[in-house]
Amino acid sequence: MSTFNKVILFTDTDGFARFREETVALSEGKPQARLSPLMVSSGFQLRRSPVGFRSDFHCTDNPQWLFVLAGQMEIFLQDGTSRVFGPGEHFYSADVLPAGATFDAKVHGHWSRQVGPDELVTLFVRD
Repeated sequence: MSTFNKVILFTDTDGFARFREETVALSEGKPQARLSPLMVSSGFQLRRSPVGFRSDFHCTDNPQWLFVLAGQMEIFLQDGTSRVFGPGEHFYSADVLPAGATFDAKVHGHWSRQVGPDELVTLFVRD
């Protein structure tokens, strides 16, 4: 059976954002075009971010897939690690603020920026 690698940005038990990976079974379709089971979504948004874009530390309000359509996006975590995503790459953003917590920019969330010479174009698909 084929699988799809799902990169997940999540809030760990200590409140810090981290990356992990899991697989999604491509259990449907035909041998020449394997599909995952249908996943429900509540909508999508497209975004253009100009060269030089940089966000502040923040948490994801609602879990969502983020697909990079053009350009490059770098995600920075509190521990100093970062990961760059380019066209055709994705991650599932689920680093929500823990229940009952007050946002602390020294603990929670991630920040992102556009990197390289091209503007960043992304697609967000909400659960």
